Amino acid sequence: MKVVVDLTRCQGYAQCAFAAPDVFAIQGDEALLYDTDPDDAQREKVVRAAAACPVQAIFLDRDDTRSRQPAPETHVTAPGPEEAFESTGRIVVVGASLAGLRAGRTLRQEGFTGSLTVIGDEPHAPYDRPPLSKQVLMGQVPARRTGLPRHDALDAHWRLGVAATALDLSGKQVLLADGAKVGFDRLLIATGVRSRLWPNEAEAALDGLFVLRTPEDAEGLRQRLVAGPGRVLVVGAGFTGCEIASACSQLDLPVTVLERGPAPLAGALGAVIGGVAAQMQRDNGVDLRCGVRVESLEGDDSGRLRRARLSDGSTLDVEVAVAALGSIRNVEWLEGSGLAAGAWGVACDAGCRAVDVNGVVTDDVFVAGDVARCPHPVYDYQYLSLEHWGNAVAQAEIAAHNMISGEGERWPHLALPEFWSTQFGTEIKSVGVPTHADHVVIAQGSVAERRFVAVYGYHGRITAAVGFNQSKWLEFYAGLIDRAAPFPPSFRTTDRPTDARPVAAEVPERPTPHATVVVTGHGPSERRATLVRRTYL
Repeated sequence: MKVVVDLTRCQGYAQCAFAAPDVFAIQGDEALLYDTDPDDAQREKVVRAAAACPVQAIFLDRDDTRSRQPAPETHVTAPGPEEAFESTGRIVVVGASLAGLRAGRTLRQEGFTGSLTVIGDEPHAPYDRPPLSKQVLMGQVPARRTGLPRHDALDAHWRLGVAATALDLSGKQVLLADGAKVGFDRLLIATGVRSRLWPNEAEAALDGLFVLRTPEDAEGLRQRLVAGPGRVLVVGAGFTGCEIASACSQLDLPVTVLERGPAPLAGALGAVIGGVAAQMQRDNGVDLRCGVRVESLEGDDSGRLRRARLSDGSTLDVEVAVAALGSIRNVEWLEGSGLAAGAWGVACDAGCRAVDVNGVVTDDVFVAGDVARCPHPVYDYQYLSLEHWGNAVAQAEIAAHNMISGEGERWPHLALPEFWSTQFGTEIKSVGVPTHADHVVIAQGSVAERRFVAVYGYHGRITAAVGFNQSKWLEFYAGLIDRAAPFPPSFRTTDRPTDARPVAAEVPERPTPHATVVVTGHGPSERRATLVRRTYL
């Protein structure tokens, strides 16, 4: 059976661990790890655990696809265009991902019975990525058992292992790498992101250098970790890099983490809270070096990785290195399509409808997941690109609903961004956008005990909150963010620090807003738009 836990919803009550201790386990205070594909002998306990979850965050592989039943009619009327489309239309989803699967399930649940095609460049059915850097690396779950539940219940035509190479908007066709063309009436782009590769091709070919994105990546890295390397080098201290370092620490492997910024997670949480993450790593034996880069990687005569030369002049003997350098959005196949797609993703409106290079919203092309760039009213309608599990799910459901709904029935994607990370026995969760801030304050708990809530503010209003082992509070802070409550928060709590004073959040400077669409011409009749291709590092 397949199990997925929505950890953005989970609040660490641990009822599941009591009901099915062989499947669910709490590390530290709140960090939940679980078997994604437990033996059928555990089914009764897992079902009981799902029923006992106070926030209903556990999803099983029971077939809950269902069609909407039409309301009884007293007279016969001709179906409207949307009702007719639900039974005769052709929908194509490019991206056999979490977002793609959730969109397909929503389409079927809301009554779409027409043709559904899912295209994916990987040979796998959709799988869950968060366990790859956690349970898989620690040997708790094999990489091949991270598949998402019920992909086979969609009644869809799956085109797996073949990449989309181009989009013909006028002809309403997706062109594939094998030369095939797939026609559509409505299209969902959910192509996500891929790992940024090591920039030096010769060094990238060294045996022992890994990235972590796919089950194959995770399985290969797991095998090397089991072999007991003398030292593991992790380059990059974002969430993936930190989780890999955590797994190495739990496996009692010496690990060095290099971060060119001031602290781990500084790009997502700012340097102040990143400093807390830094101390947490060092307390767990990680050799963390900030402000340091790799100058070169060297191998032996057989091509196996042996050492790394660093920008501080030092040399490390390493047998395994992981390049956790961030991600690249999969938009190359859209070049020349006429959509406003670039390094930051595919622009769309609040209803997930794609925007073309003229700034015109398309009627039949939608975007969801990591590749989407969507405006959010809480953040001054800035276009946000979010690489988080919860956003992929929520946005996919909105996009799918709007694809088969009339104009007056469409929904906006207004959910606040949420994410989680489990590392060093600590559950780090966030609501809002911490980098949209100028100050931060510890509103509750104790930093020394790694159990606190940090609240972020921008121009006097609350914009985000981050909890270390304090996830039960984040729903409360989400309400404050939605209401643009004043910052710093003034309410009293039993665990409010006595010296709670705001400090500069030390978030990264926002990128200079280079245009991706440039309007040219000398008069209204000559006005046109040109897509400018740029690469952002």
